[in-house]
Amino acid sequence: MTTKPTYIILLGPPASGKGTQATKLREALDLPHVASGDLFRYNLKNETALGLKAKQYMDRGELVPDDVTIAMVLDRLAQPDCAGGALLDGFPRTIAQAEALDAALARQGLNIDRVLNILVPDEELIARITGRRLCRTCGEPYHMMFKKPKVSGICDLDGGELYQRADDTEETARNRLEVYWKQTSPLIAYYREAGALVDVDGNQPIAAVTQALMAAVSDLKTIE
Repeated sequence: MTTKPTYIILLGPPASGKGTQATKLREALDLPHVASGDLFRYNLKNETALGLKAKQYMDRGELVPDDVTIAMVLDRLAQPDCAGGALLDGFPRTIAQAEALDAALARQGLNIDRVLNILVPDEELIARITGRRLCRTCGEPYHMMFKKPKVSGICDLDGGELYQRADDTEETARNRLEVYWKQTSPLIAYYREAGALVDVDGNQPIAAVTQALMAAVSDLKTIE
């Protein structure tokens, strides 16, 4: 008896802890973590046919068309390590991508089993993002909420100056969140309508979020 492949999509805004939870889910479910950003970097670095095609658009400052992105993802899902399914992260980003993925899976008699939507209030996300600091000398990360330096503004390791990246200012953080919600809200509605979406409270300790995510997929396959 062969087990049906399991396909899970992980959604979550910047600073929601999605990366941390993706690692924990990957290990618990024994599914490869397929992140769209990693796929782009792999295809560009290795100058694959799809990578070269994407580069043509990127070099012109244009968005890479959906069909190129979809082809990268489907090529990845066709690899042997994805025979049992995959944990998708960063894809799909649009309704067109979601529909194309559904159609490709349907041709094999498969479907998206669960879409996990990590929810954290925007103001908490802003606090998480703007609290980040880095040592200018060694790059050691700190956080004004979770990992404060012993002396304000000074690295514990080498005494270097701590600074805030331009990406972590409040204005930039709010813009990033606005873009995320504008892009992702239709997807959330799409998968909720399909009955695949589960909202998970991400505004709690990491272990509690992990437990909630595991509970949301516990019916899909045995978690070791």
